[in-house]
Order: sequence, then structure tokens, then C-alpha cells
Amino acid sequence: MDAVQIGRRRRPKRVAGDKGYSYPRIRRWLRRHAIGAVIPQRSDQLARHRGRPLAFDKKAYRRRSVIECCIGWLKECRRLGTRFEKLALNFLAMVKLAIIRRYLRLMDLSDRT
Repeated sequence: MDAVQIGRRRRPKRVAGDKGYSYPRIRRWLRRHAIGAVIPQRSDQLARHRGRPLAFDKKAYRRRSVIECCIGWLKECRRLGTRFEKLALNFLAMVKLAIIRRYLRLMDLSDRT
């Protein structure tokens, strides 16, 4: 998280994660660094809070699916999913080519309608 930079901000305002990231240590770290946690609570943690779940923004969590879908179609490109490229620079070039390819495919579909 220390390496993330969004514009001038050094850290994001909120972080979204699935239930696998619902650990007290992670939530404490996020609180200490003034980062909001958009992480659903695991069912085995409800007893610790006496059945009262932690605050959770469902609307913000749903927006996470945009990123998940993007990663999903990027992994459809075999070269990216298996990480053929050893150098980060070459890998980034392949990601850009995959995005261009996707964009051109979407443009072609919109021309047909």
C-alpha cells in the first residue's frame, strides 16, 4: 500500500476487498492510515461483534466488480494470464496491446449495429 500513488495522494481513500481480507490486523492498519475499508465481514467474525456487523458500503463494493471484470478479460489473453513476459516493461506493453485489441473489438461490434 505504501507504493500506491493516486494523483498527489500517497494513499487511497478507501480499499475494497473480498472476505479473504477481513482480518483485524488488516482493518487496524487501514484505520491507522485513515483508509476506509470496504470489506465484507466473514460469518465466523459476527460472533465477536455480538451479531452486529461492521459498517459496510454495499454500493461501493459493487463497483469493485468493474475491476474484477477488467482483470477477467485481460486474463483471457493467454500471454498475460500465464505471464510469458519476464520484464515488467514488456508485460506492460502486452497489457496495453490487449486493451487496444479489446477496444477495437468493441468498436467493431458497435459499427455492426
